[in-house]
Amino acid sequence: MSPHAGTAGLTPHTLAFVESPVQLLNVLEWAHLRAPRAEEAPGGGLTLVVLSPTDPMTRGQLRRMADLARDEGHTVRWEEARGGPLAPFQTIGGLTRLLRRADRIVMGDPFSRYVQLLLTITKARELVVVDDGTATMEFVAQLASGERLVRWHRKGGRPGPRDLIFAPVSSAARRRLTPSARRKVEIFSSMPIETTPEGVTITANAFAWTRATFGPPRITKGADMVGTSLVETGVVDYDRYLEAVATLAKTHGATRYFAHRRESTEKLHRLAVETGLEIVRPDLPLELIARRGPIGRTILSFPSTVVHTLPLALVGTEVRVSVCDIDPAWLTENASPRAQGFLSGVTGTARDVHRLSAVTAA
Repeated sequence: MSPHAGTAGLTPHTLAFVESPVQLLNVLEWAHLRAPRAEEAPGGGLTLVVLSPTDPMTRGQLRRMADLARDEGHTVRWEEARGGPLAPFQTIGGLTRLLRRADRIVMGDPFSRYVQLLLTITKARELVVVDDGTATMEFVAQLASGERLVRWHRKGGRPGPRDLIFAPVSSAARRRLTPSARRKVEIFSSMPIETTPEGVTITANAFAWTRATFGPPRITKGADMVGTSLVETGVVDYDRYLEAVATLAKTHGATRYFAHRRESTEKLHRLAVETGLEIVRPDLPLELIARRGPIGRTILSFPSTVVHTLPLALVGTEVRVSVCDIDPAWLTENASPRAQGFLSGVTGTARDVHRLSAVTAA
């Protein structure tokens, strides 16, 4: 893959920054919705910049998604943004000209320090935030209340040295993300948004591109389970999580476990040994995997983004998404004080899902 394929001499109308496969998927969904407007048809000035992470599974999914973006006629620029101590300076230096010439910026993670730094450079008059999962709900709430931008699972903790050093950049980015007479802000989301920040345009993501491009899927009789990175982020206790997965799998007859891209190899190996589940490492976001099929008639999940997105991607099929609540006893000592309330909100606001009580370990 050429790192700067198709970007030579391009004056982008829209510049999009993504750091995860789901963010890239949602940029494609946003671009698809814009397609009826002739001047914004696919390929009409959208340059998609991948700020590549280092973990292999995420990189692999991003490369697959980048190929899909090219198939749609978009220009993709792959940046090794974390490829060494000098990589951030080289990446930002190489993007400065594009940033200053773009009149619309699309981003998948407004909490990202990388994205916040890039926002201080651009003069774009339109900013669009596409879904980065359930974090979008927290971003909207913080923007509406005027709070500083902090990821939900870190909220309530004391800022570290890096947070204090980066605070001026974060504050500047937050001001950029506040609508004004000179700047429009749009949020493109499939998440439930209860409070709309003043002046912000909310556009619903119904996964129209996903449904038009893939499926309908072949549906199997069994159940599949969706993994979560709540252990890796320090929210849920390791052993309690494994016990809950084992109980759910036995109760509902699940046979496959679709791993989250951030789940550790050691944890997945232990899950396979102790539960007998087949561990599947998806090469695309789960919304696309499920839409392509085969997929179980029941999909089991803990509170996560997929309890909101899968019902949209699978609308019109017979697949049922069931979500299991997180028992407060599963939380670690270091979990944010807001963790339980946030996770309950993720489950409680999900549409078209079947809600399961927190399971009791066998």
